[in-house]
Amino acid sequence: MVKYLEKETEFEDLLDVGITLVDFYTEWCGPCKMLTNILEDIDYMEILKVDADKFPNLAKKYGIMSVPTLCFYKDGLMMQKEIGYRTPEEIKDIYKNISGD
Repeated sequence: MVKYLEKETEFEDLLDVGITLVDFYTEWCGPCKMLTNILEDIDYMEILKVDADKFPNLAKKYGIMSVPTLCFYKDGLMMQKEIGYRTPEEIKDIYKNISGD
C-alpha cells in the first residue's frame, strides 16, 4: 500500500514496524513518475512516498542528493539506500535480502 507523507513529524513513526520502502521523489522527476507506477503494484511491503521538495529538511537529514532515492527500512532502521530508478525485480530482490525470505 502506498502512503504519501503529509506531516514531517509522522515520518519516523511510520517506519517503526516491519519493512517499509521510502521513496524520496519530486513531482517534476520523470524516473520518479515511472517508479510510482511500479510501487503502486507492490503489495508485499509498506511504501511511503516523500516529496523532497515539500520536505527539504527530511531530504537533507537523510542525505538525499538526487531523486528518486529508495530507502529500505526494517523496524525503523535504514537497511539499504538505492539511488535512481529500480525495476520491480530489483526491488523484490532487495526486499527478500532484508526480510530473509
